[in-house]
Amino acid sequence: MRNDMKALAKAKPEVGLWMEHRPVPKIGPDDVLIRIRKTGICGTDIHIWNWDDWAAKTVPVGLVTGHEFAGEIVETGRNVEWLTIGQRCSGEGHLIGKQSRQSRAGKFHLDPATRGIGVNEQGAFAEYLKLPAFNVVPLPDEIDDEIGAILDPLGNAVHTALSFDLVGEDVLITGAGPIGIMAAAVARHVGARHVVITDVNQDRLDLAAQVTDVVPVNVAKQDLREVEGALRMKEGFDVGMEMSGNQAALDQMVENLVMGGRIAMLGIPPGKSPVDWSRIVFKAITIKGVYGREIFETWYKMIAMLENGLDIRRVITHRFPVDRFAEGFEVMRSGRSGKVVLDWT
Repeated sequence: MRNDMKALAKAKPEVGLWMEHRPVPKIGPDDVLIRIRKTGICGTDIHIWNWDDWAAKTVPVGLVTGHEFAGEIVETGRNVEWLTIGQRCSGEGHLIGKQSRQSRAGKFHLDPATRGIGVNEQGAFAEYLKLPAFNVVPLPDEIDDEIGAILDPLGNAVHTALSFDLVGEDVLITGAGPIGIMAAAVARHVGARHVVITDVNQDRLDLAAQVTDVVPVNVAKQDLREVEGALRMKEGFDVGMEMSGNQAALDQMVENLVMGGRIAMLGIPPGKSPVDWSRIVFKAITIKGVYGREIFETWYKMIAMLENGLDIRRVITHRFPVDRFAEGFEVMRSGRSGKVVLDWT
């Protein structure tokens, strides 16, 4: 194995990423080295590409970015006994601490010391990635590298969708980005009755209808109440998943939920938002904030569902060899794509 590798880095504090040659990471006794085969481009990666205020405050210049990946283990540390060279894998990109009450209780996804690969630590947009063995998720043969590369965002969708019981329930999803679409597919897979997904981007709504059995609604053109009537719903939606970060979408969700409805929120508003808390209180609505994936229960659940017929492949709309990464980022930035996968082989 050679000593250097190709890697996409935030080499300058400006728009873009740059392909560089970097040393192959040296692993410690509890780490593995993964040869990257496929990576997904995430909304977070777009923030880093655009170098917006959040990225400028959060991401160190020079960092290798990227956190959605699938690959093959090519080296293991001396303390790693349960993983083997040649094993296909993906992995949890949140690197946790071990000292907090949450972590010591096994609630790893709630650890306040969490750091993210490709955001705070060297990431997966490279030919090789160093990762703690604890974070590795082996891939069964039924899940190929392309799907393995988007398990991270699928995990966000699964964590959100499984926050509340969906069997026989009517579900409203606001935001038809890739995670919202995958959450709709999960909701249908686990037994929701009606799943309605809203957006103002018709391309993404059209994609949602191609991926799963969902009712897409362009709220710039359609009245959500009329859709409820057409579905013969009497009182409103039982469960909402807010994926857009848009205040108007959240307000509309609150108005269209049943008394005692439940909302799982994954979308992040761009700043402080005015919330009509009295409406939420008087409707007895429960709101749960969702961050990342439950480590590792979400991974277990989504792999099991994929093995049992959950199909989200059509959410991947574009594929590029990594040398054409700039095209992949432009497609993602256009807002007219689903997931974009880069091939590092």
